[in-house]
Parts: sequence; structure tokens; C-alpha cells
Amino acid sequence: MADSKRLAWIILTIVIVVDQALKIYVKTHFEHGEEQSILGLSWAFIRFEENEGMAFNWQLGGHYGKLLLTGLRILAMFLLVYFLRSALKDRARKVVIIGFSLVLAGAIGNIIDSIFYGQLFSKSSIYGGIAEFLPPSGGYAPLFYGAVVDMFYFPIWVGVYPDWFPIVGGTTFHFFRPIFNIADVAIFLGVVLLIREFLFGKPNRKTQLYEEE
Repeated sequence: MADSKRLAWIILTIVIVVDQALKIYVKTHFEHGEEQSILGLSWAFIRFEENEGMAFNWQLGGHYGKLLLTGLRILAMFLLVYFLRSALKDRARKVVIIGFSLVLAGAIGNIIDSIFYGQLFSKSSIYGGIAEFLPPSGGYAPLFYGAVVDMFYFPIWVGVYPDWFPIVGGTTFHFFRPIFNIADVAIFLGVVLLIREFLFGKPNRKTQLYEEE
């Protein structure tokens, strides 16, 4: 159990520290919407965007909608803490510990943005407005109303929908269009590991999640 706890703490620390370090760098060095190629590639960019909502920029409108989304993130974080502690207590297999740790680390990373970034940074702008950390005039939003910083953009393939395609025929599409961050990657990988373990993990006499005694 001690090894599993250590593993969980290592994953949480690395993901949160690297996620926040990159977000702070991008926030204080890029204008909003600015992008730079990764290793000169034409399909991989660091592009600074801010997400007021959740994954894929899904939002609930208005002042209270944003507060609700932040509240839902916090609730999800506490549920994940509970699940991770339960998994550690029940001696779950390491893949389960890794999965829950990754999802929790990603959730915490994005929650930090939502709660604190509005107070810690000045507003970013498309026109010469690089954000300042701890500005003398105060931040761009109240506590709990910050925007999540996204930066990875991989438009690997750009094409056009056929004219006969319903609704979007003749318009362009990008694969992969969403812009994301390290916290999002951690959440995605953690969910994939947990789903794989639930569906295909080796069962035993207790449950397919736990180590054989």
C-alpha cells in the first residue's frame, strides 16, 4: 500500500507541476490566439487559448453558469479523491491507482485555473496584451471565474465536407480541432486506463479491480 500511495503522490505532483508551469509560461509569454510551431512542424502548434467552459469549450451561459461549472469541477475533484482513497485502502491494482491519480491530477490542474487565474493574472488580448502575473491593478476576474488555459493544437488534416453532406456540406473541417492542455491529456489517459481495466482487467474472487491475495 505504501508503494501505491507513493506512486499516486508522484503522479499527482508531476502532472500538476508540469501542467501549471506550462500554463503560466504560455499565459505570460503569448498573446491570446498567438501560436508557434512545435519543432517546425506544420501540424503541431502551441496556441494560447482560454476556455471559459469545460472540454471542447462547452459552456453554461451567464454569470451563474460559469460559477456552476467551477462548482461541478470541485465536486468532481472531491469524488475522485474519495475513489482514489478507496482504491488505495482496498489495495487496488496499480493500473487503477494510476488511472484515478491521472484523472484527479488533471481535474486539480484545471480547477486551479478556474478558481485562481482570474485573480492572479491581468487580461490577455489579441492585440499586444500579454498577461501580467500579479498585476498591481488586480486580476481579470473574481475568484472562481477564471478561464482554463489551453495550448496544444494539432490540425493534422484539413479538408472539406462533401457538398451532399447534411448541414455542413461544403465547409472546411480540421482534424484534430480541439485545443487542450496537459491536465486534459492526464484526464483522458486516466479514463482510458480505468475503462480498459473495468472491461478487460483480470478478474479474481473479489473483483476484477483488486489484487489477488
